[in-house]
Amino acid sequence: MTHPAYGTLRQVTANAAVLLADNPNMMTLDGTNTWLLRAPGQPECVVVDPGPADEEHLARVAAHGPVAAVLITHHHGDHTDGAARLAELTGAPTHAIEPAHRYNGGGDLHDGQVIEAAGLRLRIWVTPGHTADSLCVQIEGDGSLLTGDTILGRGTTIVAHPDGRLGPYLTTLRRLLELPPGTTVLPGHGPELPDVAAVATAYLTHREQRLEQVRQALATLGQDATARAVVELVYADVDQSLWPAAEWSVQAQLAYLRS
Repeated sequence: MTHPAYGTLRQVTANAAVLLADNPNMMTLDGTNTWLLRAPGQPECVVVDPGPADEEHLARVAAHGPVAAVLITHHHGDHTDGAARLAELTGAPTHAIEPAHRYNGGGDLHDGQVIEAAGLRLRIWVTPGHTADSLCVQIEGDGSLLTGDTILGRGTTIVAHPDGRLGPYLTTLRRLLELPPGTTVLPGHGPELPDVAAVATAYLTHREQRLEQVRQALATLGQDATARAVVELVYADVDQSLWPAAEWSVQAQLAYLRS
């Protein structure tokens, strides 16, 4: 079965399967990936990112339970709008960095924390940049990393200024280079990818190229140029429907350069 496959649980690794929410758009690509993690033979699962407030999607997620725990990779609504309802449906504790997205006694998530559930050891990597509360989840012994929106399955992610910041994001990407070669990317949007370090390297190269383009744009437009003016120059060959998202990233780049 190929990606996307709405409404159908698709096994990706021995321990990770995905339910793709039917909420495709410019920002979510094919839609939001809701991940269900369990060791073979285990009755319970861990859900990562409930997805949108789509009753059919959430009912499908709950039907693949029982759910031992729910983890949130970051606060954006396409990952969290369904969290409260899934908590009602499953009774499972929902853990998140932001208190607003914790339910049923769920707690904070912090860097290096290990959650043992559904026969798995899940290690939390706090990876700010896309948002301040972004995190990744490593399935120990599985050779895979759930990346939320820190790394996407297609294209590059935005740094959602002002919550997201470029400096921390560059640090995050460099940190992901520490993972073993061949670590599979299980992203919040788009298909899985075979090597997180290769993608992080490509992302870093892309960011450096964009920063240089922004520096050159400022040299042309003046150091006080607005993000919109920079977008119109640097992204002149990009579909204008993507300019609002590009403006977020340029705002983050300008804040980085001006700091």
